Amino acid sequence: MKKLMDDATPPGPPAEATYPAACVFLLLFEKQEPHILAIQKSDNDGYPWRHQIGFPGGHIDKHDDSPMAAAFRELEEEVNIGRDQVEFIGTLGHFQTITKPRDIEVFVGWWNGKGPVRYDAVEISRVLEIPLKKLIQTHVANGYHGRQPSVKELTYPYLDVVIWGASARILHHFIELIYPFLESRGVIARKSIEKEAVF
Repeated sequence: MKKLMDDATPPGPPAEATYPAACVFLLLFEKQEPHILAIQKSDNDGYPWRHQIGFPGGHIDKHDDSPMAAAFRELEEEVNIGRDQVEFIGTLGHFQTITKPRDIEVFVGWWNGKGPVRYDAVEISRVLEIPLKKLIQTHVANGYHGRQPSVKELTYPYLDVVIWGASARILHHFIELIYPFLESRGVIARKSIEKEAVF
């Protein structure tokens, strides 16, 4: 996984300097098979991301030493996962939001799964543990491989929610990054995934 990310050219920041900087963690963990930790934003009036599915993260503050430091800080503040619980893998690059202009740098890590996940219900309504294989199955079934679908088309349904917008583009980029490896191992063909096949 780390080598795949090191060898890839991640998307860069936007040319316009008008996008406020933000950061998130695409956090993977083991629960019989690889899962991704996602959050659903609370239903707050006037909040542009209300109800939306995203990843733990937030704004980069002036006292943060780096975007990665901000991502680790936000991870602990939002879901009570500390730096010592995460093996850093790499960066996926920059993605811009649609609802309200933000430039999000995405970091990838492997969480050890220890410790209780806690969050402020004012900001987050729930935490979702999404099987990676489910996202890959959607990616394959909808013919997303090898192309960048439009915003309206690119969605990843899961249970009673739909992942769309910047979060969907982040997942699309991540799956495309690991796709050749999954294909070479026959994972895509059998529409299943095992930790040892990916990591």
